[in-house]
Amino acid sequence: WVVEIKQALADFEARTGQKPAPFGVNLIVHPTNPRLLADLQVCIKHQVPLIITSLGAVSDLVDAVHAYGGLVYHDIIKKRHAEKAAEAGVDGLILVSAGAGGHAGNLNPLALMAEVKQVFNKTILLAGCISTGIDIAAALQMGADLAYMGTRFINTRESNAPTEYQTMIERAGANDIVYTAAVSGVHANFLGPSLAAAGLEGEALKADHKVDFGKELDHEAKAWKTIWSAGQGVASIDKTVSVAELTAQLKTELNHALAQQATQADRWKV
Repeated sequence: WVVEIKQALADFEARTGQKPAPFGVNLIVHPTNPRLLADLQVCIKHQVPLIITSLGAVSDLVDAVHAYGGLVYHDIIKKRHAEKAAEAGVDGLILVSAGAGGHAGNLNPLALMAEVKQVFNKTILLAGCISTGIDIAAALQMGADLAYMGTRFINTRESNAPTEYQTMIERAGANDIVYTAAVSGVHANFLGPSLAAAGLEGEALKADHKVDFGKELDHEAKAWKTIWSAGQGVASIDKTVSVAELTAQLKTELNHALAQQATQADRWKV
């Protein structure tokens, strides 16, 4: 995949003369992940510009990426995680707040932002329920340097997500998102109907087990195939569009929201 991505970006630059944005690879830095070392070696070999780590901040990994000029951003859900990541030397923190898709925390973004700002002064990205340009403007106003979006891009035509997955998101509301540790042992947000289809309802959702990324999940319901993650931002998603259409829409919404903020600043200045 890394080779394919690098080639596609090189072809784009040769064809358009425009330098593409840097790409990143997500690494699960958990002791039970048997692929970590091999995946990291691939990233180092190909000098992946951005490494996103989760479930563990390791200074040796950060040093290895910094050695070739790469950056490391780390997922956090609480202040303690931010402090450990800062000690490891990461370049940025991704604040995964309440309502974010997939593995997420349960802290309000305002509270999480305030705590992290106390211990970290590098790049801060805010994640959780960001689906529109208005949401991006709100994240920036709260103190984030960048907004971090996931669920919204599932519903793009270039996405590899099954049509059934996209349709479920289009029909879902915030109340259809279920926060549970029953799937992987780590609390995460999933589409309720997909959990129900896999037989995870009621008491089954309260099940808690030891985190082990080396152990294959249930053969009949692998989380990445039949149980679909999504954030509460599904409430703002009602159709599937191309990435180009989505980014153009986000840009328009963001500019409009920023203009509104400027107007409100004059109105409410004290």
